[in-house]
Amino acid sequence: MSIFVPRAQRIVDALLTADPHLAAEVGDHRFDDRLPDWSRAAVRGRIAMLREASHALAEVDDEDLAPADRVDLALLHQRVDGTLFALADTREHEWNPLLHNPGPLLYHLLARPFAPAETRLEALRSRLEALPDALATARAVLGAAPRVHVETAIGQFAGVAALVREQVPALAAEVPGFDIEPAAAEAISALTEFTAWLTDRLDGSDRDPRLGRRLWEAKLWHTLDTNLSSREIQEQAHAHLERLTAEIRAAAGELLGVATPDDDTVRKAFEQLSAARPSNDTVVAVATDALAEATAFVRDHDLLTLVDDPLVIQEMPEFARGVAVAYCDSVGPLETVDLPTFFAIAPTPADWPAERVTSFYREYNNHMMRNLTVHEAVPGHYLQLARSRRYRGSTPIRALCGSGTFIEGWAVYTEKLMADTGFGGLPVRLQQLKSHLRMTINAILDQSVHCEGMTRAEALRLMMDHGFQEEGEAAGKWRRTLLSSTQLSTYFVGYTEVAALAADRPATTSARDWHDAMLSHGSPAPRHLRTLLGVEEL
Repeated sequence: MSIFVPRAQRIVDALLTADPHLAAEVGDHRFDDRLPDWSRAAVRGRIAMLREASHALAEVDDEDLAPADRVDLALLHQRVDGTLFALADTREHEWNPLLHNPGPLLYHLLARPFAPAETRLEALRSRLEALPDALATARAVLGAAPRVHVETAIGQFAGVAALVREQVPALAAEVPGFDIEPAAAEAISALTEFTAWLTDRLDGSDRDPRLGRRLWEAKLWHTLDTNLSSREIQEQAHAHLERLTAEIRAAAGELLGVATPDDDTVRKAFEQLSAARPSNDTVVAVATDALAEATAFVRDHDLLTLVDDPLVIQEMPEFARGVAVAYCDSVGPLETVDLPTFFAIAPTPADWPAERVTSFYREYNNHMMRNLTVHEAVPGHYLQLARSRRYRGSTPIRALCGSGTFIEGWAVYTEKLMADTGFGGLPVRLQQLKSHLRMTINAILDQSVHCEGMTRAEALRLMMDHGFQEEGEAAGKWRRTLLSSTQLSTYFVGYTEVAALAADRPATTSARDWHDAMLSHGSPAPRHLRTLLGVEEL
């Protein structure tokens, strides 16, 4: 018998035990009463554990393994080494206060009824009681931080305090007599104190948020799990940008009846399309209608097999705002209870002037909301991750080792799939092309900002002149580029590799069956999915 399965199981358990965020993400409730321990001693212990795990996996002979287990071995090794790199090399826990945000772990217990209210309240009380010490640890380990990270953290931690203040009493009311108020009050006090501490540090927050070439390229390798080099990614992105520019000009010319369209034609087309747009009060309803349209379209055109898992479209909680406009919060692959996926959309901040709000919804007009709903819900993230949860292997490795490259690549691929099949007509086709311009520029920004010193003015000019983005959208993406690193490259690289795999569909296989097959192996990196589908490596 191979040593792989028992060894992999021990390593999976060690990873889950050490990381409550990972456990909550995958639906393992054994650690629902804990917060992450970012103390120096705990981090040293995790690093030692990960090094031992990496050595143990290197001892496994993959020649003895079935193809699925061989892929799982590679995925787990990638996960272990990537986590080790994050703790030992980039060390974000020492300069990024966002990593210390307890909001997602509290919200996990409040929002998803995976257990009776009393059980969740017990875990919630334990986390609230641990929160003051966790924030004291954050103050002890955080050194110089970038201003943009501190600014974002101030907003998010204020949102966590509001979450505790507003939602904990509602859950406690379901269990009369349950004593959680003292823990909640102490947690709110600690959060308020921590927010004040961050505010006091704001003027001195001058750390450069850019990783630099050496760290960024190493992190890129761990993030993407691709054979492409950073230079190849940049070259392919620039070439793709040129092709998309020609396509979007042609589509705009078709919409407006212009024989020789140029960039001004594109801007006039988007000006026309932006007239139909939502507001903060209607954006969730617009997305809800778009979801119904997209679901019916997938069914009518037999693009792939749908699921009936519950999905809730909602405003993004305050503690999660400030990075992305929308996200799909899926149910963990190890979750045993029938729970909803959340498609969350951030309204504009309350302090934005009216003209900036208008600019935002000109960008996210009704047609772009249809394209966004395809990406985040059907047949994008919600559908793909629901199918991913159904995979079962000899170990739970795929539950822990979802590839952002595949997950984002699939969602971007479905935007083009739907538009090419006619969803939403020419207006959505134009927005899909604009979205693909954006994801291509994302990859250029990611590398240019973190490695080549691209300035804010240069970045905004690229996004607005070549991506036809509104100023508010471009400014938000500049912040996101600084707040994250390498994640923005997953869209373009993922799309490139997922689209290539889709194009390799056997002649005797229908599009629906091939799409279903692509979603039947969890969420491995595209290069591993090629192996699982029997398609030769590119």
